[in-house]
Amino acid sequence: MNIGILGAGSWGIALAVMLQKRSHKICMWEYNEKDARFLQQNRELPSKLPGVKIPQEIEIVNTIDTTIEMADVVLCVVPSQTMRATLKSAVSKVSEESLKKIRGWVIASKGIERNTLALMTDVLLEEIPGVTGEKIVVLSGPSHAEEVSRNIPTTVVAASENIPLAEEIQEQFSTETFRIYTNSDMKGVELAASVKNVIALAAGISDGMGFGDNTKGAIMTRGIVEMMRLGRKMGAQDSTFSGLAGIGDLITTCISKHSRNRQMGELIAKGYTLDEAKEHMTMIAEGVETTRSVYQLASKLKIEMPITTQIYKVLFEDKPVKEAVKDLMHREAKPEWW
Repeated sequence: MNIGILGAGSWGIALAVMLQKRSHKICMWEYNEKDARFLQQNRELPSKLPGVKIPQEIEIVNTIDTTIEMADVVLCVVPSQTMRATLKSAVSKVSEESLKKIRGWVIASKGIERNTLALMTDVLLEEIPGVTGEKIVVLSGPSHAEEVSRNIPTTVVAASENIPLAEEIQEQFSTETFRIYTNSDMKGVELAASVKNVIALAAGISDGMGFGDNTKGAIMTRGIVEMMRLGRKMGAQDSTFSGLAGIGDLITTCISKHSRNRQMGELIAKGYTLDEAKEHMTMIAEGVETTRSVYQLASKLKIEMPITTQIYKVLFEDKPVKEAVKDLMHREAKPEWW
């Protein structure tokens, strides 16, 4: 299979290195010309994946048309807030004929677009002429790049309304250490992948405040409830949130040393401003902008998401963390399920 990868950050590289072991032909696009030259020359990204070598067989380019024109399948791994600009660039530089020959678009980015509140599948459908849901797969689950790139056993889900395409991605992308299940609930998988980053910010704040296991267990459990509420309202399946893309990815993102969203939350709890915390991070914490989007979605759809609401107020309204914790704990008493 010829695979074009849009995005040469840690996740893009991890997937490229993994897929190359299946003898796929891979071309990976890096937006920044200087960064592309660095990767071409050094075959490594030491700031994010130290010690992980990019095989010479993987082509690294700064020209998006080169990546797409060679591909049977395009893997989208750019940050969610740059997805639309990336796809617009692709459409402006690639012929309609070349775009039509793409058999599948695989979304591995996690997030909800600010302002439009669009999922990444929606962005793809809006920007690529002629693409339908039949050509889209969402790849998600507990899968830190730091571990996938080092062959640590990992399990994810490939979701599509076109199950034969999901099964093809399952077969072609699976390795001895990367196991894929299929799922038909694309919307649920995307929502779970996005909202879990918001809850991970809360888990990081808990760590930064010096709270314990009780607190984090409560955050994760009630976080799943918020994910399910939003999912139900938007037509997703409850079972998705109990699976790999939901509770599996949530647990991993809330507890892992690799989790950039958990790290961001910890910095906020320690007194960093949002801008200071961003400067301190070496990678983008997608949960920050996703918090804004999820809060707006919850308001629009009239869904109560108390953890999300308090994280939004801490990040964007300068609410003190201690006050946010107090307000969560002093909410009206209720049954667990309501």
